[in-house]
Amino acid sequence: MHAELVRVSLHQVDIKVVTDDDEMHVLQWRRNLLWDEVLLNGKRQAHSGGFAREKVYGLVFGKTPDGSGGTKVMLILDPSTSYGNWGNPNQQISGVRLETAEGPVVAYGTLDPKNLEKPATFSDWMKKTMGMDWGDERRPN
Repeated sequence: MHAELVRVSLHQVDIKVVTDDDEMHVLQWRRNLLWDEVLLNGKRQAHSGGFAREKVYGLVFGKTPDGSGGTKVMLILDPSTSYGNWGNPNQQISGVRLETAEGPVVAYGTLDPKNLEKPATFSDWMKKTMGMDWGDERRPN
């Protein structure tokens, strides 16, 4: 199974999922005023309402009609946003992750495993936290 992020915005996430038997699916998360919902190929699979909404959803791809088998996946969302970004029309949620038992299939933002790695050097820390790039490492500044 492999997946690709198609759209990440403040209220919408679309993920293209291709299963091992080469079937393509569209997994969607939508945030509405009073509820969130997860759709698979346009059909609602899960929803969460109120102010303390779910951030983790479980789905099964390719299960048999009797409910056995299939590939279990977990959709994890970090719907928080940066407070300094409210005026930006391109504002989006902080992180998305789709994971199987073998590990992450697709990850973005705060839920990306690379985001949890500690920087090895001060220069790496500056790049990660402040977006500063010192240029070519072979050439001193």
